[in-house]
Amino acid sequence: MRTRLLPLLIVLMAAVLLALGVPLAVSVAGAQQQKVVVDRIDDTARFAALAQFVTTPPAGSGEASTSNDERRATLARELTSYYEVYGIRAGVFYRSDTPMAHAPRDWYLPETGEVRDAYEEAFLSRRSHDPRQVWPWQRNRLVVASPVIRDGDVVAVVVTDSPTGAMRSRILHGWLVIGAGEIAAMLLAIGAALQLTGWVLKPVRVLDTTTHAIASGRLKSRVAVASGPPELRRLARSFNEMADNVEDVLEQQRAFVADASHQLRNPLAALLLRIELLAYELPEGNEEIASVQNEGKRLAQVLDDLLDLALAEHSEADLRVTDIGALAAERVAAWAPTAEAKGVRLLGECPPTTAWADPVTLSSALDAVIDNAVKFTPEGESVEVAVAADGETSTVVVTDNGPGLTDEELARVGDRFWRSGRHQNIKGSGLGLSISRALLAAGGGSLSYDRHEPTGLRVTVSVPRSRPLA
Repeated sequence: MRTRLLPLLIVLMAAVLLALGVPLAVSVAGAQQQKVVVDRIDDTARFAALAQFVTTPPAGSGEASTSNDERRATLARELTSYYEVYGIRAGVFYRSDTPMAHAPRDWYLPETGEVRDAYEEAFLSRRSHDPRQVWPWQRNRLVVASPVIRDGDVVAVVVTDSPTGAMRSRILHGWLVIGAGEIAAMLLAIGAALQLTGWVLKPVRVLDTTTHAIASGRLKSRVAVASGPPELRRLARSFNEMADNVEDVLEQQRAFVADASHQLRNPLAALLLRIELLAYELPEGNEEIASVQNEGKRLAQVLDDLLDLALAEHSEADLRVTDIGALAAERVAAWAPTAEAKGVRLLGECPPTTAWADPVTLSSALDAVIDNAVKFTPEGESVEVAVAADGETSTVVVTDNGPGLTDEELARVGDRFWRSGRHQNIKGSGLGLSISRALLAAGGGSLSYDRHEPTGLRVTVSVPRSRPLA
């Protein structure tokens, strides 16, 4: 969930920062250009004041002409000095495009372009005030023009054509500062998002872990409700209450099964004793009384298995490092006489390998599995017991050459009281594998079933090689 929630928060925060940063960057660029434009307007206004009385091309002679030449020379010196100091081309031009004074000397009005547009706009008595924005990646020049007015008429125009390198550098520097601030804010936001999502989702992770633990059979697991939003803390408390109620119900169920099986054993034992006494009064070999005795013994076995199952689901495994190979070889040797009496070959391949297991539980599970394999294997066939290990688990695989099970039967094998319809006449209660599975699950082990080709069943007993988590 965190991998889905965190990118969403980051994208939203990035969108907010961009929504703030882009207008700020545009504002910085506009402010820098506006500052330059204001300076150029002041400069053109000063040059216009100098050129205000130099209004006609030089002609004639006399005192007026000398005064006019002096003003023109002063204007030319100012423009030249301005160009040499700032590198800004500047000139004063008559309506006929003839320069009154200009610097550098080889700069004239172009026929088209921004300079021509600003020049013509100034002759309409409109001073340049809002040139097109220059961005850092553009090499455009900044043109500002101001009219020279005398007696209410525009007699000439002052034009400045400025390079924009310094201005673009300042804009870029401002953008870098904004970018650095955005990155710092983004990193801060990501850190806050990590903390926020961790705080919000921690109860969810704990709840997920506890749910998995309970589903795995560790019914004592509970959720700690120390942190997180109030709603999730309340959910954790509700989950703990539910787990307590479920555990109580299961405990009552186990206690009922154990008590019922235990309480029924005494009446059943008395009933079997009376049946034995009754059998002495009947002719020897009576089939009905023999059938009643067999059913009574079967019922007694079912009660014993029910009690074992109730205890198995309630007991905790005594896990220790166990030599699985040695234990399997011991069970093979114990069952060899039974298999031999039935005409079945019991073969074992049990190399030494260790795992974490309860030796008593594992022995009981192997007894149940080998018993079933020998019981259902025809005379003259074999049952094989093989021990193996990989990186995570150690396994004991028991394969037989019996009739095997169908896909539907494989899905149900190991269920309580379930027996195949083809095997109803074979002794058993249908609880042996259920008891083994419950005992193994308490220690992190498992039972699995598969077909053995061409015929038969393969049962795999698995136990962990590392100690299961509590």
